[in-house]
Amino acid sequence: MPALITPRDLPTWVPGRVTSASDGLGWKDVAHRAYRYTGLDVPIPAMDHFMVVRYRDGHTPMQRCFDGRWTKTRCTPGDFSLLTRSEQSHWYWTECIDVTHTYLSEALMSRVAADVMGRTVAEVRLHDLLREQDPVVTGIVDAITGEAQQQGLGGAMYAEALALQLSVHLLRKYASVTYRDSGPVGPLSPGRLRRLEEFVETHLHEAISIEQMAEVAGLGVWTFTRHFRATVGRAPHEFVLDRRIDRARRLLGQGSMAIKEVAAACGFADQAHLTRVFRARLGTTPARLKKAC
Repeated sequence: MPALITPRDLPTWVPGRVTSASDGLGWKDVAHRAYRYTGLDVPIPAMDHFMVVRYRDGHTPMQRCFDGRWTKTRCTPGDFSLLTRSEQSHWYWTECIDVTHTYLSEALMSRVAADVMGRTVAEVRLHDLLREQDPVVTGIVDAITGEAQQQGLGGAMYAEALALQLSVHLLRKYASVTYRDSGPVGPLSPGRLRRLEEFVETHLHEAISIEQMAEVAGLGVWTFTRHFRATVGRAPHEFVLDRRIDRARRLLGQGSMAIKEVAAACGFADQAHLTRVFRARLGTTPARLKKAC
């Protein structure tokens, strides 16, 4: 599995002007950065922190691919997005925006979840939310931002207390927690794998979530993900994306469907999404591939 990037690595992948940051303030398990961005089309490797994106200025159409599924919306001041840790994503927006990022560590979220539930935590995942409004989330995030900018008395302790409050609220409303299973990791049974393949093939034109695949397999999300990797050597969302690409190549080769129809039949958000994926994964475009067949 590729190494996870840190919040400090993020500008390498998402270039923008940093307008404030908590770097060097001695905070533990929480970090802040604010950015001014132009429109961007950027794939982001999996991060080692959970991230809350708070939209502060500017309005823009926003698209994000997460877990092999694209979501479209329009983000405005007051909205926020969530991104869970250890998952790749792809973001696309067209207008200039000012945002703040609040990063929470895995150690903090897992510790809070374990303390609340009294059980050993295997994994915490934030829900796939591109646009949400919640005055509790934005209020705590704004307080963390203010502390990074003003650096008051007891700043590190104050920021960490705010991060604890934010973690509890996210766990209550916007997270799923899987508890540790002591059983060994092994391959999925042939029957489970066959059911999964049939489900994916039948629903390939739709959005397919890891939660749906885990339900088909009759397993919890964390357990399913481990066993799926042990069986096919890929994460579930990568498997689904590969199947989408394979179907698109077959349909383009037949030459009877328009490219936008192929995109819809294979579960891509639109023709532009299909083109971006083909360029990134195959080094060509659907139009070139169709013309060559």
